[in-house]
Amino acid sequence: MSCDLLIRGGTIVDGSGGDPFTGDVAIRDGRILSVGDFTGEAKEIINATGLTVTPGFVDIHTHYDGQAIWSEELSPSSSHGVTTVVIGNCGVGFAPCRAADHDRLIRLMEGVEDIPGVVMAEGLSWDWESFPDYLNALDARRRDIDVAALLPHSPLRVFVMGERGVRREAATAEDLTQMRAITREALDAGAIGFATSRLLIHRTKAGENIPSYQADVDELKAIASALRDADTGVLQMVLDAPFQSWTDELSHLLAVAQASGRPATFTLGTANGGEPVWEDALRICEDANDQGMKISPQILPRPVGMICGFELSSHPFSLCPGYEAIAALPLDGQLAHLRDPAFRAKLVAEAPHEGHPLAMMTRNWDWIFPLSDPPNYEPPAQSSVGARARSLNVSPEKVAYDLMMGEGDGRGLLYNTLGNFYQGKLDAVHDLINHPATVMGLGDGGAHYAAICDASYPTFLLTYWTRDRDGPKLSVAKAVQALTSRPADTMGLCDRGRIASGYKADLNIIDLDALHLHAPHVRYDLPGGGRRLDQKATGFVATIVSGQLIRRNDEPTGERPGRLVRGAQIAG
Repeated sequence: MSCDLLIRGGTIVDGSGGDPFTGDVAIRDGRILSVGDFTGEAKEIINATGLTVTPGFVDIHTHYDGQAIWSEELSPSSSHGVTTVVIGNCGVGFAPCRAADHDRLIRLMEGVEDIPGVVMAEGLSWDWESFPDYLNALDARRRDIDVAALLPHSPLRVFVMGERGVRREAATAEDLTQMRAITREALDAGAIGFATSRLLIHRTKAGENIPSYQADVDELKAIASALRDADTGVLQMVLDAPFQSWTDELSHLLAVAQASGRPATFTLGTANGGEPVWEDALRICEDANDQGMKISPQILPRPVGMICGFELSSHPFSLCPGYEAIAALPLDGQLAHLRDPAFRAKLVAEAPHEGHPLAMMTRNWDWIFPLSDPPNYEPPAQSSVGARARSLNVSPEKVAYDLMMGEGDGRGLLYNTLGNFYQGKLDAVHDLINHPATVMGLGDGGAHYAAICDASYPTFLLTYWTRDRDGPKLSVAKAVQALTSRPADTMGLCDRGRIASGYKADLNIIDLDALHLHAPHVRYDLPGGGRRLDQKATGFVATIVSGQLIRRNDEPTGERPGRLVRGAQIAG
């Protein structure tokens, strides 16, 4: 027996949650041929002695809908061991879409997902109209990792209802019939489900609510019935729980899930204070799952937040008139003003005006922290901007300004922890990770380019939660399971996420002792010279997709084996 690639003598963490073991992994024709002792011939051998071998990671909540069109690398996800991503989340995307509505969807993604309009205008080819056309466009591109797509609600609503959909009018019976038919068409073409959002702060660049906001449950049921008819697909929803009760919001999700007869997943996080109301959500999910449903709350293993800086899209002064006057300048041009003591004195005294909800959340001083290298995602309370200001007897605005100025180059970063940091600790997140109903995701790669970089969470999970944390930790086996088989199975991608014979040969070879997460930094490599946050990891010896090495020693190899995943996949 022969194989194309043999990974010899590694410590195998197979994704099942079981204990690690030492063995060989043989790969042939893009699949795992055998696991254990392999004595046959191999075209290529990687000596993995002393290294950890895991399945490729699966991030089920990203927004590479545009980047998968204009780029062959879905970074930063692929540089953190992710080999499969799901796009179309939050009910936003670029298909279906008529030519007359291109600008509408660009403005929608610009507001909801913080993708600059000029980047999309230059980067999107728009060689599609229907959702099957869009899947074909994805299928035709070369890329490093696999992509699976959800059908997004807001484009669907605009496609069917036009201006009425934008104004969020109620859908007619004819509208519902057409939405149901298009959803079935998308599923038959390879969509892995349907996604929508009810979140108040999901708005266009102009501050308007998105088309799917507060869509009637009957509309969602009609769409969901297409999943029932096709007997495939997963529902993904962003609920308005920060502004409504979990009981009310989950009642909508459960009604739609019951109408579809299909699994459902939604975004779940903790508040930073107050009563632990997310426990209500978990109890509701437990009851539903006990009754035969499959409801999986999606969680992020670190605080939900934004990165702030003068080079980024949001910071404590971004809504101040004085800063807005220089905001369009490149950072070097801004520095001529930012280094001026008179400008500093004026800016720190200015009050921000109203603007985008996320930009208005950048002055919660006791929950904003300097982001160092290496980054600390569980910072102590005394290091917050508010605590530093009180210690120095100065205003928090002055502290924030000086921290963002850094060494005078204006590249200092602040970490604005909006949630998932209950009582200033990650202990509640530890409990969420260990809950049997939850699934890890929410990397949001491809979105919020100049505000977050959560696509690095796999490296964070494997370093902080298994090795570096001073407090309750996770076993490596548990962490790997959370990154692999659990998210893959949740989305019906059951041919990956495990190291076993017959499964897709998506793998990571990692030096866990050397694994290290660096601080985010800004790159200008988007279409039109657009900026984005990136974050490096060191310690990934190899990342393999369909048996081909896409990265070796933390650098891309140039191989492009990534493919579009059409529909649910059968286990190994």
